Amino acid sequence: MKRSRNTSFFRAAVLAAVAIVPLTAQSPSPRHGWVFGGRAIPGAHGQPAVQVVGAVADVQILGSAATTTVTLELHNPASRPEEAALLLPVPEGAVVSGFAFDGSGEHAARVLPRDEARRLYDEITSRMRDPALLEFVDWRCLCTSLFPVPAGGIQRVRVTYEHVLPCEGDRVDYVLPRTELSEHAMPWRISVSLRAEAALGLVWSPTHELAIDRRGTNTAKGRAIESGRGVPGPFRLCYTTSADTSRPTAALYAYPDPTIGGGYFLLLARSPSAPRDASLRREVTIVIDRSGSMSGKKLEQARNAALQVIEGLAPGEGIQVLDYGNAVAAAFAAPVAKDASTLAVARAHLESIRPHGGTNIHDALIEALRPAPMPGTIPVVLFLTDGLPTVGRTREQDIRAVVETGNPHRRRVFCFGVGNDVNVPLLDRVADATRARTAYVLPDEDIEVAVARTFARLDRPALAEPVLSCVDGQGASRIVEVLPRTLPDLHDGDQLVVLGQYRGEHDLRFELAGLGATGPRRFGFTLPVRTASTRHSFVPRLWASRQIAFLVDELRQRGGELGGPPRVAGAAPFADPRFRELREEIMRLSTRFGVLGEYTAFLATEGTDLSDWSGIVANCAANIDERAVAVRTGQGAVNQGCNLWAQRTQERLNPFNAYLTPDMKVAETTVVQQICDRAFFRRGERWIDGNSVARRAVEPDERVEVGSPRFAALLARLESEGRAGVLALSGEILVDVAGRNVLVVPAAPKSETPVPVEIVR
Repeated sequence: MKRSRNTSFFRAAVLAAVAIVPLTAQSPSPRHGWVFGGRAIPGAHGQPAVQVVGAVADVQILGSAATTTVTLELHNPASRPEEAALLLPVPEGAVVSGFAFDGSGEHAARVLPRDEARRLYDEITSRMRDPALLEFVDWRCLCTSLFPVPAGGIQRVRVTYEHVLPCEGDRVDYVLPRTELSEHAMPWRISVSLRAEAALGLVWSPTHELAIDRRGTNTAKGRAIESGRGVPGPFRLCYTTSADTSRPTAALYAYPDPTIGGGYFLLLARSPSAPRDASLRREVTIVIDRSGSMSGKKLEQARNAALQVIEGLAPGEGIQVLDYGNAVAAAFAAPVAKDASTLAVARAHLESIRPHGGTNIHDALIEALRPAPMPGTIPVVLFLTDGLPTVGRTREQDIRAVVETGNPHRRRVFCFGVGNDVNVPLLDRVADATRARTAYVLPDEDIEVAVARTFARLDRPALAEPVLSCVDGQGASRIVEVLPRTLPDLHDGDQLVVLGQYRGEHDLRFELAGLGATGPRRFGFTLPVRTASTRHSFVPRLWASRQIAFLVDELRQRGGELGGPPRVAGAAPFADPRFRELREEIMRLSTRFGVLGEYTAFLATEGTDLSDWSGIVANCAANIDERAVAVRTGQGAVNQGCNLWAQRTQERLNPFNAYLTPDMKVAETTVVQQICDRAFFRRGERWIDGNSVARRAVEPDERVEVGSPRFAALLARLESEGRAGVLALSGEILVDVAGRNVLVVPAAPKSETPVPVEIVR
């Protein structure tokens, strides 16, 4: 199922990691169904089951101790009061410290040890003939009974538990277990209050976008932003501490994969602190398009944006203002230090700009990049354009060459595409080749706001031209396929997320080198891979998403070399064998990790035959050719630029594979399920493992029924691999087990109604 909505990017739905099962003893009503993660199983005589309709999690972290309060809203749609038993997965070592609910009566909650919880899950699975709870076979279980849940009403229950957080070096991890099943929807509100024992470094989540408010050196508050309320799966948070804030703090997550001789890594690094009086100085050249199409509101906004930037620079930092139409004009012969007199000249030049002429992007870039920068500064260009190159050299190859081979002072060129009539791939390559990025200002957006947002990120440079390396004792690199391939400059407070593959099983010794305010700086840190775990499945999935975007952009950039726009689809880059290999890799990563975008969204449709590998590769190639390669301007190109920048810099999961469509709406899919470290594609009532698709074999080698002895053996194996959760999917499941396809089918129901399950009260 595919959905398209005009909402904020990457908005999704969520489900609760709770189960409600019926009681047997002294039950006030025999008509009990059960609910797990929002999935209701009707009770006797078709009575609707009690459901979870809302959840709030408040997390208090003090050092390495966490107190979690979960408040659930249970709705009983039936016409009579009901009793239910609540099951909630909790971390190892959790202890209940509080329990409350609406109404009267005596109730208590207790935490079952892992083995006892596992026996309960197995009993429910065998009696209900439904494996939904198997997602949590590795977790302890909090359980309690609830009565009454009033007829047609809401019962609120609040459970508080405490546990000690696992630490690895300076990194502390928090996990709120919730189901990854995305078939159901249920909103969560999550907030975190954090007080560390030393100065806070990183505060990061791979699963949710957080609004973080740092309060002092060792405290912070955070909340999942509104669009993140719908994200399924566990809520993860990590933070680091450091006694020396002048040095970067770092943390590592590793995922083992013997097929590549090691595994995948995610390196988190927070930039060294840079007080304003000890940070690198900036030199900013503002380049404004004054072609005829910029007349009116656009040029006025561009002037205001430029004025805001130069006034925001500190005295002594460098300023220059260029404007271009048919030719290029400059406020100064070369960049100058900001003071009262140079600021007045820059203001006067901005006021004098009038719209006329064409768009000479080639010469404007040359004039911006040619002068020598002021000594001891990071040279930055803010380049605005609202149109295609129409004057001077207009070929993409010629303009790209200006920054690829004609940028001797390594200026960073941040591009602003104003409106839809810009060459999107060209602007993206100009920015990407210079450690910068592109921002797109849509027709109804304010240029001043977009420029201010980018400029705010460039405050207080801490480390220029950073380079990350990791070598063994013989000088050979331990890391490959690293993304981003070129690191951006680090500013005070930046959090750097680097993904790649590592080789070997020994600790990784990283070095981060760059230029600081007082000269070259080098930082070393050793991070272990011994704790590599398949539970860190977000690591290879994030890497795959970035890698797919990188490969698509490599093909997209070829469009400028095939005759220039407009290019006729069909003169595709896939005539070159090197690029045919790229399309195969894009499809392999998309199917294995379940990472889809606008070029591969067809994988989620029922009509796509997943057994026809050559067919789906050809479909992918046609989409890339007709969209990424051929469409270079207009709204249909802008949406691709937004999608690719989001994917190339992705720092958190995108479980619904949301992307912007050509009409700038958000498309999502619910028929690709990312669970554990696997991805499954739904076809009818069957879920098909992406690993099977990637190895081009989707027919079952074996059939296993839920609840059978063979199912128990399969569960034990998957549990040992940290993949038992894949069996919680509803319907048939085709799962790859060591290169063989095992088809798991639901057992025939033992009766028309669920059998009550007795638990400890």
